[in-house]
Amino acid sequence: MEISKALVSGLAGAVALTITHETLRRLVPEAPRMDVLGMRAISKIMKKAGAQPPADGELRTWAMVGDVVSNSLYYSLAGTGKDAWLRGGLLGAGAGAGAVLLPGPLGLGTDPSNRTNSTRAMTVGIYLLGGLVAAAVGSALACKDGEC
Repeated sequence: MEISKALVSGLAGAVALTITHETLRRLVPEAPRMDVLGMRAISKIMKKAGAQPPADGELRTWAMVGDVVSNSLYYSLAGTGKDAWLRGGLLGAGAGAGAVLLPGPLGLGTDPSNRTNSTRAMTVGIYLLGGLVAAAVGSALACKDGEC
C-alpha cells in the first residue's frame, strides 16, 4: 500500500464526514454536534495546561481543523485495495461507536452525540460514511494502478 494513496483516501473520508456533519447540524435539530465535543476537548486540555482557550469562533476553527487532520490520519488506515472496504467499514463503525460512548466518560458531556436515538444513529452513520468513502477512494486508486 502506498502511503500517499492511503492519505488521500483518508482525507476524502474526513472531508465527507465533515461536510455531512456540517450540513446535518444546520438542517436537523437532533444532529450530532461533534464540533462542540472538539471545542470542549481543546478547552479542557488547554485549561489543564494553564492556558486560556481562544474565543468560541477561533476555538471552533481549531476544532474543525483538528477533526479533519485527525480523521484523515485515522481513515487512511483503511488503505487501498479490495480489503479497504472491510477496513473502512470497521474503522467507521468503530469511530461512530466511540463518538457515542466515550464523550461522557471523558468528561465532555453526552448531549452532542448521545442526545436522542436519532442523534446516536446519525453519529454512527456519519463516521461509517467517512470510512466507506475512504475505502471507495482507496479501492479506486488501487484499481487505477491495476491492483484490484
